[in-house]
Amino acid sequence: MAEYTIELNNLTKKFGDFTAVDDLSLTVKKGEIFGFLGPNGAGKSTTIRMLCTLAQPTSGSAKVAGYDIVKDSEKVRENIGLVAEKMIMYDRLTAAENLRFFGKLYDMPKQKLEKRIDELLELVDMQKWKHTQIATFSTGMKQRINVIRALLPEPKILFMDEPTLGLDPQTTFSIRDITRKINESGVTVILTTHAMVEAEALSDRVAIIDHGKVAALDTSQNLKNLISKSNVSIFGAKITNLTPELIEKINSLDVVVTVSQQDDHNLKISANGTDALNHIIDVIRHEGGNISVITNSNESTLEDVFLAVTGKEIRDEASKKSSIAYYDPHESAAKSRVR
Repeated sequence: MAEYTIELNNLTKKFGDFTAVDDLSLTVKKGEIFGFLGPNGAGKSTTIRMLCTLAQPTSGSAKVAGYDIVKDSEKVRENIGLVAEKMIMYDRLTAAENLRFFGKLYDMPKQKLEKRIDELLELVDMQKWKHTQIATFSTGMKQRINVIRALLPEPKILFMDEPTLGLDPQTTFSIRDITRKINESGVTVILTTHAMVEAEALSDRVAIIDHGKVAALDTSQNLKNLISKSNVSIFGAKITNLTPELIEKINSLDVVVTVSQQDDHNLKISANGTDALNHIIDVIRHEGGNISVITNSNESTLEDVFLAVTGKEIRDEASKKSSIAYYDPHESAAKSRVR
């Protein structure tokens, strides 16, 4: 297999006049965990559907495990597993019966299938529930079975679309641990998520996707360094009488890049310029805001990068004005992308 197990070249998917995936080009190396991070509607799941041959591209091309997703779709399917956002299983069947059913769809020999079922149940610590009906399982237990269902045919590449969505913190941690074990066994993992913590905790590299385009691509640390090395500063402000109108006033400042509301009283603000903090404080006071705490941190997070790249948390806001370079160390030069 080539150095790159997945290659996208100008991959595009349109639904009528709407472009869900817009001229996407990137590569995924064999054996890595590659994260697609982006807001809802960014094009992550549509990209995964095309790579899994569940949807055909409007234009462009892609190879998965060395095979073209359109011309060699059957070969692609032989090399992949998919953990879809929606769980795929039958509640009236036991864990083993569910796995046995899907294993037969893969035309796995009976003896090999039974051995594989036992191995996978052990991987997710579910041996004791092998003969228990799925309907009695918690959501987290069902998701464990859902994950190993995709591993039955021993795929080279595993696609995981929002695998921890809606799960409690303990189960989320468990699924992440399982994902690491799967990757350590030699499987390349493609993960889509809108959770910054998940992308940072699991991914060797992260592609931030917005409006169907790659806005930034690198390791989490290098992406955070993009903010740290720029003139952008990160501020925290606790305002006892915080209002939407005040947030809008702060956001309208030329020096402000992004504003993120943490709770009823706290804002996280990234701003550009040495005198940015003074401008922010002046506006807050002028609008009658009562500042109880102000902090200044030079340590950026993946959330800071995400907000700087994708703009405000409200997707349709017209005044998106952040600017950040598209960055991929495998490209010969950075491509400027100004929003």
